[in-house]
Amino acid sequence: MGYKLEGKLLEVCDCNILCPCWVGEDPDGETCNTIIAWHMEKGDINGVDVSGLTIAVTAHIPGNIMEGNWRVVMYVDGNASKVQEEALLQVYTGELGGPVADLVQLVGEVVAVERANIEFSVHDGKGTIRIGSDISAELQPFEGPTGKSTLSDTVFSTVPGAPAYVGKASDYKMKQPLLGLDIDMQGHNAIQGQFLFEA
Repeated sequence: MGYKLEGKLLEVCDCNILCPCWVGEDPDGETCNTIIAWHMEKGDINGVDVSGLTIAVTAHIPGNIMEGNWRVVMYVDGNASKVQEEALLQVYTGELGGPVADLVQLVGEVVAVERANIEFSVHDGKGTIRIGSDISAELQPFEGPTGKSTLSDTVFSTVPGAPAYVGKASDYKMKQPLLGLDIDMQGHNAIQGQFLFEA
């Protein structure tokens, strides 16, 4: 048993374009404050079908991303059953190992786990993420001469093993009192991607 998750990523932060964290440099404003959301187009965790669900985090990263100590609030899709919620949290707390555990080892503190209505959509390359009523972003990728501009083989990735599409958030709002954050900005870093996580 284990997990196999396939889907899309939307990520936005308050760094400029491009976010230095992806290449292991310090964030632009000394800290990085981000929304990261993974939508499962297909997903199985120890026999539990999680297809169609989204899990997301808001995170305060206090310095260089590779040094960890992230403080996060996790959001489980409000459409998840209790069994699906438990399965998703087993993966996204690192309990089941694999590539997701390699990523979440950077988390120093899970401040809270909440259920929320999560809207996750990508249409014609434009992404929208909304978590409850206080967290939202609109994203679009940059285009190169042969398609979307990509990052690959970077020291850090939220879609390990896959290229990430570099973009811009035309709008980014996050009120998260548990992390002491109140963000309302335009024109900052955004990332999209496809993922396939197996363990």
